[in-house]
Amino acid sequence: MLVPALLLLLFCLRGHAGLSPHFLQQPDDLVALLGDEARLPCALGEYWGLVQWTKDGLALGGERDLPGWSRYWISGNAASGQHDLYIRPVELEDQASYECQATQAGLRSRPAQLHVLVPPEAPQVLGGPFVSLVAGVPANLICRSRGDARPTPELLWFRDGIRLDGTTFHQTLLKEGTTASVESILSLTPSRHDDGATLVCRARSQALPSGKDTAVTLSLQYPPVVTLSAEPQTVLEGEKVTFLCQATAQPPVTGYRWAKGGSPVLGARGPMLEVVADASFLTEPVSCEVSNAVGSANRSTALDVQFGPILQARPEPMSVDVGEDASFSCAWRGNPLPRVTWTRSGDAQVLSSGPTLRLPSVGPEDAGDYVCRAEPGRSGLGGGAAEARLTVNAPPVVTALHSAPAFLRGPARLQCLVFASPAPDAVVWSWDGGFLAAGSQGRFLVETFPAPEGRQEQGPALISVLHISGTQESDFSRGFNCSARNRLGEGGTQVSLGRRDLLPTVRILAGAAAAAMTLLMVIIGVTLCCWRHGKASFSKQKNLVRIPGSSDGPSSRGPEEETGSGEDRGPIVHTDHSDLVLDEEGALETKDPTNGYYKVRGVSVSLSLDEGPGGGLFLPPPSPLGPPGTPTFYDFNPHLGMVPSCRLYRARAGYLTTPHPRAFTSYSKPTSIGRPDLAPRTPPFPYAAFPIPSHPRLQTHV
Repeated sequence: MLVPALLLLLFCLRGHAGLSPHFLQQPDDLVALLGDEARLPCALGEYWGLVQWTKDGLALGGERDLPGWSRYWISGNAASGQHDLYIRPVELEDQASYECQATQAGLRSRPAQLHVLVPPEAPQVLGGPFVSLVAGVPANLICRSRGDARPTPELLWFRDGIRLDGTTFHQTLLKEGTTASVESILSLTPSRHDDGATLVCRARSQALPSGKDTAVTLSLQYPPVVTLSAEPQTVLEGEKVTFLCQATAQPPVTGYRWAKGGSPVLGARGPMLEVVADASFLTEPVSCEVSNAVGSANRSTALDVQFGPILQARPEPMSVDVGEDASFSCAWRGNPLPRVTWTRSGDAQVLSSGPTLRLPSVGPEDAGDYVCRAEPGRSGLGGGAAEARLTVNAPPVVTALHSAPAFLRGPARLQCLVFASPAPDAVVWSWDGGFLAAGSQGRFLVETFPAPEGRQEQGPALISVLHISGTQESDFSRGFNCSARNRLGEGGTQVSLGRRDLLPTVRILAGAAAAAMTLLMVIIGVTLCCWRHGKASFSKQKNLVRIPGSSDGPSSRGPEEETGSGEDRGPIVHTDHSDLVLDEEGALETKDPTNGYYKVRGVSVSLSLDEGPGGGLFLPPPSPLGPPGTPTFYDFNPHLGMVPSCRLYRARAGYLTTPHPRAFTSYSKPTSIGRPDLAPRTPPFPYAAFPIPSHPRLQTHV
């Protein structure tokens, strides 16, 4: 029975579904100003039960006057289902989410958010209402808005109704997340023309669209504004000039400072300065610095001083490769500008005019010194010249220097001169089978050093020397090569070693000694000849010639007897005033007129009174003195009374002969050292090859 009854009830309820409780109006989100009234609407249809409002889920109550909430109440015609919630005045705590509920019907409206707006207060400008600024110095103006304005206000800057840009916005938050204050910073660099200007800071938001304004007035301080003049502006060197310095400033000027070229002018004070102009005033301007409490300002001016040329920048030396372009520059200052010319050192021809000299595609012949010259000014002062050297880089140029001839097995020295720019990597000496750049190697030693100044007219130069100790035969026949290399190429030359022979020197000395000895002997012979023939008579017994082992007639000897052996002495002549003395064994000694300076062996001395026909020795008839078998004596007394001519001549065999009965010796120094190459059966001395005389000769051995 229970189940059918429930079904019948459900059917009845479905039949009356169109008459069930429902919302006719629900609350929407609402924005209200702080202190204003807020109204949240709610209307129900087909419902006559209890209606209540909730705030953030908290029930406010079912009564119409909402006890406990003095600023809250429900209003409207309850019979028609109107239940609106009113709040007055609205405060910040009223900002919440609200719902309208029909509790008996189980109905809830959608939540409605109440937003409370707080209008901003009037902003504050720090330092206002009068802000003191310094002209030309960047400054920041700060506008700040405090309070719980909702939403956060916007701060704007205006000048004469025109919004200013260049502001920075900044806000400060509380710990709870609410805004404590906001700031707007205006950055500007004021000038002295901004003195007295008015600036406006405006706080504007949705709660107060018109915003609230705060105005400030600028009070500007600025450093002095300076003007500097000179009278006269154009002067000749040595004339007087007056400078006048004028300034306006806020606050007033407190001092003046004068300077020239950055250096203070001692003793200069006040707005006026008098000076005597010179050339330095053209490049070193005069300045006047004016100060006040805010700062200082400086102005300067240069005088138009006329003066002669003065060298300002010298030309710099240059080093370029062959074929490249070269250029020199020099600077002369003067007023008016001087005329500048370029010449080559030692040459008057003008190569170029102006501060720059350009030499295209230079060659080795372009190397040298170039002169930059300026003529004196109108006053005859100034001017002069400046030089710069051009070095042309090229492959090394090697020249052989004179080297003295050397003796065999003696020291030698070879030299070469190297002109090179850039400097060579090394100077190398090379020969058959060897080369050397520095140091020693066997018999060879290389030294390289800078050439003296006198040898550097073509540029930097080096002298390289090859020393040879103990020369050999091959050193005189081969060539020595001196070469040098730099980054541009290589150059070299061949140097030969000359030879100085010792033997020709000895021969010359020997010949000179022999000639001197011969001349001495000739002089002595002539003197003795003349002296002896001047005597009136001779002793007859003392003028006998004994020829041992000979017959009464003249005899001749073979070549074997000319060697001067002791077995056969040859003819012997006795005379008391002769230098020939017969020793105990019958040998003949010759008294040396040179006192033993020359010792001669194997030299034949021939004594001849006269030479008969056919070249033989003339002998008088033998004397009958003495027993039979004794040696034959020849008496020359008849012939000694004669006065023969005083002649000194040389026989065919190379012996010194004289008509006077005296013996002389002659000596010839050999022309070579050591034993000469002789043919078979050739005598060891040259005189042995002379023809053998046909008359008896006297052999002497010393």
